[in-house]
Amino acid sequence: MLRSQRHARWLALPATAVFVLFGVVPLLTVIRYAGWRWSGVSDPTPVGFDNMVRLFGDGELWRSLGTTAAFAGLTIPIFLVLSLMVASAIYKTRLERFVKALLFAPGLVTVGGSAIAWYLLYNPDFGVVRELTGWSLPWTTQPFAALVYVVAFTLWQQTGYGVLVVSAALRGIPTEVKEAARLDGASEPGVFRFVTLPLLRPTLTFLTIIATVLSLQSYTAVYLLTGGGPFGSTRVLGFYLYETAFERFELGYGAAITLFVLVVTLLVAVAQALALRDRGVGRGAMAGDA
Repeated sequence: MLRSQRHARWLALPATAVFVLFGVVPLLTVIRYAGWRWSGVSDPTPVGFDNMVRLFGDGELWRSLGTTAAFAGLTIPIFLVLSLMVASAIYKTRLERFVKALLFAPGLVTVGGSAIAWYLLYNPDFGVVRELTGWSLPWTTQPFAALVYVVAFTLWQQTGYGVLVVSAALRGIPTEVKEAARLDGASEPGVFRFVTLPLLRPTLTFLTIIATVLSLQSYTAVYLLTGGGPFGSTRVLGFYLYETAFERFELGYGAAITLFVLVVTLLVAVAQALALRDRGVGRGAMAGDA
């Protein structure tokens, strides 16, 4: 027993070393930088907790947090509904594999290449869609249109992943459970609502947590598509961090913002995990009472 435990520790050592090198060490470095006033070229000046205190009075930071919440509020529900609807519609059909491959393909393309393609397609002045249909989304001048543009791009890239996850969960639902519901007189919509959907709840919760974390850390699509504009309407937390650290050269304050994003992400993830656990406990109690 002791020998097998020792062997397991040796096997875990490479993964632990990688985690420490690329996870713990960078985090400790960011914490160190957060206590400096540093441009990256001049000598750093220790400022203690001044950067952390500055966070609470930074209006731009809180506006970017609000923009991030709006982005997540638009993206996550649509992402979940599309993933569930498409996966259910193609389940065990002849086109299932083809549709899943087609939807997953955008996620395999680099974000940079996809952003260039979208810019050429949907540019309101000379885009392909404008030339062919005369219709254009005024995302370069209207704040809400710009946010919708980024949301649409994100959904186009990520929905394929959601469909794959939900499809796998659908295949894990025992057929006997559905057949029992049908024998009891349940209609197909009733089977989906009262059997399939509750059994998919852990999967949908997992997708919600993943989508929330990615929304809080979103940056690349905004940087490439809108540059945070117009009028800062798409300046999410990740983009504001980039602006602060690499355009204003406030690397110390940028490190403090990084810690702020990390804390917000952890709080949201923990809150969602606790909500899932509470629902599980509630269902278990009801089952026990029955």
